[in-house]
Amino acid sequence: MCSAHANTSNSGLFHTGLSSYEFYIYDINPELILAYSTIKNDVTGLINALCNLEQHYLSLPEEERKAMFYEVRTKFNNSINGINFHIYSDLWIERTAEIIFLNHTCFNGLFRVNLKGEFNVPFGKYKNPTICDSENLQSVSQLLQKTSIQIGDFESCQSVINNNTFVYFDPPYRPISQTASFNSYSRQAFGDVEQLRLASFYRKMDKLGTKLLLSNSDPKNENQADHFFEDAYQDIRIERVKANRMINSDANARGSMGQPGFFFQTELTGGQHPPVGRSDPILFFGKGQFRTCFSTPSNPINGA
Repeated sequence: MCSAHANTSNSGLFHTGLSSYEFYIYDINPELILAYSTIKNDVTGLINALCNLEQHYLSLPEEERKAMFYEVRTKFNNSINGINFHIYSDLWIERTAEIIFLNHTCFNGLFRVNLKGEFNVPFGKYKNPTICDSENLQSVSQLLQKTSIQIGDFESCQSVINNNTFVYFDPPYRPISQTASFNSYSRQAFGDVEQLRLASFYRKMDKLGTKLLLSNSDPKNENQADHFFEDAYQDIRIERVKANRMINSDANARGSMGQPGFFFQTELTGGQHPPVGRSDPILFFGKGQFRTCFSTPSNPINGA
């Protein structure tokens, strides 16, 4: 949900012009942190595991694919108590492969868990899903080599934030209707109380002179009288950006909406870094359902 970035040397590591930075990623979802860490530490082993899953899955007829999906989902859920989410092991490769497999073959590409931390999204009917995108995984692994990956909610990133830091917050989005409550990305709920706690932290970081960006859904898509974010982020500039709404059980209801809304506090200026704006997108790793936050200071963070 939150991360930080420090300027070091021009090592030429990144293709995106970010070679002089270090990154910090914080997320409260241990499965996501496990997946990022595996991609960083053993992308080759992960690609091999995913290729095996993909080849077997695509060789099956639809009914057998469905059976395989639920077999992998059951195995994934039953093994959760045997995983140490704090000490890397070879078990992480298998589990990350299962996460990616389930995410690419489930209904609408959702990542949703129940209060026990069990993945509970049903099977999705896709003819030829790409389960192993080796080129993308290798690129992400390269970027993650200079990234510190930590379990923790958005407040955990405070220790690496100063007035030279750019922070991007991507929390579980606030539901825009009573039937759109897809915000169970971890066992911990993220309702209006947590949204307001995030707004308070956002203002606290603003007082440090930190460059800030936050994205969320726009409740005014459904209710023009819903001023939740205007009230929570008073005096903060709000930009509404049209985006495709892909998570909907009715395919006809998917389309361009004012979702997410992007909240801008300050812009990056100086050096070779252009101001943050709609024409300068933030780099996302993985798929859109993974909640992360990236932060980038233009100078090294003290002690980083």
